[in-house]
Amino acid sequence: MGDDVSISDFRRELDELLAALAGRIEGLKEGLDPEVLSRWYREIEGMARERAPEELRDKINVIQDPDLPMRFHLHISKRAVPFVVDAIESALPRMPLATRIYFMLVENMIWEEYNKAKAQG
Repeated sequence: MGDDVSISDFRRELDELLAALAGRIEGLKEGLDPEVLSRWYREIEGMARERAPEELRDKINVIQDPDLPMRFHLHISKRAVPFVVDAIESALPRMPLATRIYFMLVENMIWEEYNKAKAQG
């Protein structure tokens, strides 16, 4: 008889599971919030500028689109790319999962553009 589970026990456990799942989903959504992304972009921009030589610091700029807050424009000189990528790599472990995945994709896109520009001369 000790193994019997009542309907109310089952419902309580199911409610707890659903609440935990809803919390995780909400956390993922928050990780892709424009304000969260903007804060991480500012931090990455600042770290990259600190690590870059003086002559490259003004060649690292991130601009958030005022009309589309989920869109960011990265203006980075070719020579500054390694400093930006290094800053992203440094920040990744502190980011929420969804934000981390987003910036891993950003990093990949930066390298793709860098390699295209390098191939063109």
